[in-house]
Amino acid sequence: MKVLAIDCAANLCAACVYDTDAEKELGREVRDLGKGHAEHLMAVIEAALQAGGIGYPGLDAVAVSIGPGSFTGLRVGVSTARGLALALKIPAIGVTTLEALAAEGAATFPERAVLAALDAGREEIHAALYDKALAETYGPSVTTLSEATAMAINAEAVLAGTAAPQIAQAVGRAFDTGPVAATADIATYARLASAKGPGEKPKPLYLRGADAKPQAGFILPRQDKGN
Repeated sequence: MKVLAIDCAANLCAACVYDTDAEKELGREVRDLGKGHAEHLMAVIEAALQAGGIGYPGLDAVAVSIGPGSFTGLRVGVSTARGLALALKIPAIGVTTLEALAAEGAATFPERAVLAALDAGREEIHAALYDKALAETYGPSVTTLSEATAMAINAEAVLAGTAAPQIAQAVGRAFDTGPVAATADIATYARLASAKGPGEKPKPLYLRGADAKPQAGFILPRQDKGN
């Protein structure tokens, strides 16, 4: 099975083609954009397909990172994945950034619980805890640093994600640590999606409301229908 994986959850705009039968990546394109995923994603996908020597008709599934992450990036990635899946009549499969980071932590430290945690600002952490078999036992949810440290200690967990250094510092000791990043390697999403198989259509995982809010001075008063 040939899987196209897409990730726009954080600063990267990434795509790869993965052959699940051969268990190898065929081609990839990764650009560190910060912003502007919508303008670059289709070119990134085309470059990954070209590097893999495959066209759209040769794809069997589309994998996409669904967050938590950038609100705009998630919308771009998920809508593109769903659009391609609809056009090509293949499944779109969502993978959270937390489970992808946890999988990479577990690959480095097998048979261990993993706490994947992302610094969400405002003294909040987006976290999910996985057991030794990578089954989700908590989250994904918004939590506090103190709650995250308690989970890390109680589970004797490997840490992964951008909040890993904060948690270790708060506890006051070193932890075994996987990737300290906002998202996982693009091939990780492809592998996890192929293991999951088709399910519900992917949708962005938003753990809190958008930062952008209407400015009160620009909200028009509601007019009475009787006027």
